[in-house]
Amino acid sequence: MTTPRLNRRLELEEPQRVPDGAGGFVTQWQVLGTLWAQVTARTGRETAQSGAPISAMSYRIVVRGTPFGAPDRPRPEQRFRDGERLFVIQAVAEEDADGRYITCFATEETAV
Repeated sequence: MTTPRLNRRLELEEPQRVPDGAGGFVTQWQVLGTLWAQVTARTGRETAQSGAPISAMSYRIVVRGTPFGAPDRPRPEQRFRDGERLFVIQAVAEEDADGRYITCFATEETAV
């Protein structure tokens, strides 16, 4: 295994359900921390959502390993933010047997 080049600074965010004052809930994103990452593009496709074309690009994002249960360990349904870009985490796996790095498989969607 080659050592990943962690050259992108990403914020890890988690969804929080907050009452909207009208009996429902809205989703707000809470920043859990900043992680350095290697971001590699994988595959892309175009889909439609509510009749509007959406470009969906998948990424492989590698970050330093952290113990299970640590607040800064990425989990599915969280997301990474890079400025205005959002990467929704789909799955998380150990990069190596020693757990030094974690691989996150994420998707970025943008309207076309």
